[in-house]
Amino acid sequence: MTASPTYGELTNQGASTNIAWHQASVDRTARAEQRGHRSAILWFTGLSGSGKSTLANAVNAALFTRGLATYVLDGDNVRHGLCKDLGFSDADREENIRRIGEVAKLFLDSGVIVLTAFVSPFRADRDKARELVEDGDFLEIHCAADLDVCESRDPKGLYAKARAGQIKEFTGISSPYEAPEAPELKIDTGSQELAESVEVVLKALEQRGVIPAA
Repeated sequence: MTASPTYGELTNQGASTNIAWHQASVDRTARAEQRGHRSAILWFTGLSGSGKSTLANAVNAALFTRGLATYVLDGDNVRHGLCKDLGFSDADREENIRRIGEVAKLFLDSGVIVLTAFVSPFRADRDKARELVEDGDFLEIHCAADLDVCESRDPKGLYAKARAGQIKEFTGISSPYEAPEAPELKIDTGSQELAESVEVVLKALEQRGVIPAA
């Protein structure tokens, strides 16, 4: 985990100078005690069309029905605002994931189970997001649908455009996807039923003590 700055000490962070870290009056532990569950980052990664957003939102709904505090950060939604200045070059993809990692860390500190649904194709970028938080707070969930399955779904017609040369640097076609080497969960979203996939994630959260058993 990246070391936390000392409270009240003036530091320089990137282009920001003479800034100080202010300690919150209500900490993460207090929020967990009040809500009855821990916070965590569920990082769904996989090719376009692999079912990341579908699974993340289904898990989110299941957690919500249990009365738990959750939020989904979706790749397309974030690019409508926070990351609308970024394209899809390798450098922009890296910055996109850097921002999401920092936002997810804020949600974690607020006591929320945050679910992120991004292709996040580069292993190093996902590892940097993991390093922002303590061990056990980051669960990488690989939505491991094969390329041919994802391409057959093509919900937004992106693969067809990429094959036609209308979209450059498209992950899986003209830009690489680096699959996780040791994710907390690997789910075959190409063949497994959605309800079953949701249960796999919920059981993992229960076993890790993030949420109470149903």
